Amino acid sequence: MLACSVNQISKMYGGNSIFENITFEIIEKERVGLVGRNGSGKTTLLKLLAGLESPDSGQIHWKKGSQIGYLSQIPEYQNELMIKEVLLTAFEELLQIEKKIQEFELNMSNETNNMKLERLIADYGNVQDDFALKGGYEIDANIEKIVNGLNIADLLDKPCSALSGGEKTKVGLALSLLKNPDFLLLDEPTNHLDLLAVEWLGNFLRDYSGTVLVISHDRYFLDEVVNKILDLEDGEIDCYHTSFSDYVKEKEERLLREFQAYQEQQKKIKKMKEAIKRLREWANRANPPNEGLHKRARNMERALERMEKLNRPILNRKKMNLEMESSVRSGNDVMTLQNVSKSFGEKLLFKEVNMNIAYQERVAIIGENGAGKSTLIKMIIEQIYPDEGEVRLGSNVKIGYLSQHIFSELKDEKIIEVFRNEVSVTEGEARSILSRFLFCGHSVFKKVSQLSGGERMRLRLAQLMYQDINFLILDEPTNHLDIESLEVLEDTLEHYNGTILAVSHDRYFLNKIFEKIYWIKANEVHVFGGNYQYAREKILEKVLHNKEDMKVKKKTDPPSKKEEVVAITKHDVEKELELLEQKIIEVNLELDEINDLERLQQLYMDKEELNKRWETLFEQLEKDLG
Repeated sequence: MLACSVNQISKMYGGNSIFENITFEIIEKERVGLVGRNGSGKTTLLKLLAGLESPDSGQIHWKKGSQIGYLSQIPEYQNELMIKEVLLTAFEELLQIEKKIQEFELNMSNETNNMKLERLIADYGNVQDDFALKGGYEIDANIEKIVNGLNIADLLDKPCSALSGGEKTKVGLALSLLKNPDFLLLDEPTNHLDLLAVEWLGNFLRDYSGTVLVISHDRYFLDEVVNKILDLEDGEIDCYHTSFSDYVKEKEERLLREFQAYQEQQKKIKKMKEAIKRLREWANRANPPNEGLHKRARNMERALERMEKLNRPILNRKKMNLEMESSVRSGNDVMTLQNVSKSFGEKLLFKEVNMNIAYQERVAIIGENGAGKSTLIKMIIEQIYPDEGEVRLGSNVKIGYLSQHIFSELKDEKIIEVFRNEVSVTEGEARSILSRFLFCGHSVFKKVSQLSGGERMRLRLAQLMYQDINFLILDEPTNHLDIESLEVLEDTLEHYNGTILAVSHDRYFLNKIFEKIYWIKANEVHVFGGNYQYAREKILEKVLHNKEDMKVKKKTDPPSKKEEVVAITKHDVEKELELLEQKIIEVNLELDEINDLERLQQLYMDKEELNKRWETLFEQLEKDLG
């Protein structure tokens, strides 16, 4: 069954056409990836589907009664709200029902009329059933599942005003998933997630009960999640019923077929034009001129005019021209960390870290958000200093640093001014260089504050390319770049003759470029000589090995007094839970049979007390088991 139908929609901004007369359909439960170059109109299309904007022409039809969930790249919330409160807004209907239940309980405890009380009891039962059926008793469990999966537990007690843009996106993603809409629209949901959260989200969306449309530049993520690709290019949309990897192959094959068809048509057109020319020449040579030949030429000309001309497919699109070469060689030891420790207040990030990066190595730092990846980088570039240990750069090392927050402090500066602040060239040379990074013509005079994340990344890469550096430090370089630009960046880094250190959560990028991984986990830094996939296998082996060691230790070691106390406590709690359940059953049986008003009121009060006691003990037991 159709979940969404888009028919001949068009959209323009400021006289510029974003797309025109595009049509496609999405079937229920499909997992759809929307791909295209930066600026192709992907986010605009998502806003139209979400109903935040209206198309200039055409229509969008949804399945009747569909609930649409939309995650923007940086959502906005009321500043005074705490994140817990934001997430609870996903359950507004259930919270209203819970409020009704509390009102019924209050009314029943105060009601003295038997008939009215019976009506209240009946209504109370119906509301409770509705609450249970809609998952009212699972609110906390659902929030906990999403919060732990996206690794945002530390944000729950923060106000919205204290969140960064990336944190707002993560909270927005959690809220969208908790609402559980029929149709989920996600715009770059992986941008600010760590590797484990990206993997968790991929698994979550694969098993999601509704329909999903996602914009992403994470190629592994798309392969894991989607079974259909919508390719938005040159204001047109093409549909591929396949995974992302197969889409890349299919698109290439289709372009080659279209180019061959175009060439064949061009040959045919050329032959027809030559034939028309010859027929006219022959007709004019005859004495008198041959009207039959003129007529044949005119008929052929009309056939040529009626022919539907094929557009020449663009096989080689203009891409960012990125070439990096370090002209000055560094020493063999580029950077060394010896017994480095760092804390912020009471929070320990890592202790006694030892790292060594040699000339021309490709090294990546990975770990969960907040583990200290960016802190390590800031220590290397001397923005912050370790509490203990030493950070030492090798001889003749010249650093080029690409930050996550590029040009965030700039407001009114123009692109060309910002570029020339770092690279000493004339205006003409600057415009020539910037054109290679797709800043053409008058666009070089745009304000940096108006640029998208991908455009800022391109501008910073342009600066780095024309500086004399031999040690590239990249903090999340793949964020905001479209897939074509990512491929250019990867190709450039593969041929770069200097040293590279990067923080990234893009698994494809990590596997393709890097040969050495430093993984921050539980305040320690583990080193692996291989790519991300190899490091992941090894870290899992370590985790499993540690768990096995703990099991063996528990079996061989006699229980401590504390463990004995915990075991006794668990036994007592379980026993009391059983007794409470039995009492609740007895109260329910008596409620079905009793008619005395005072006794009914007393029983309901007893039941509430028993339920509250049961919930408290159950939560205690869960904590003990955890």
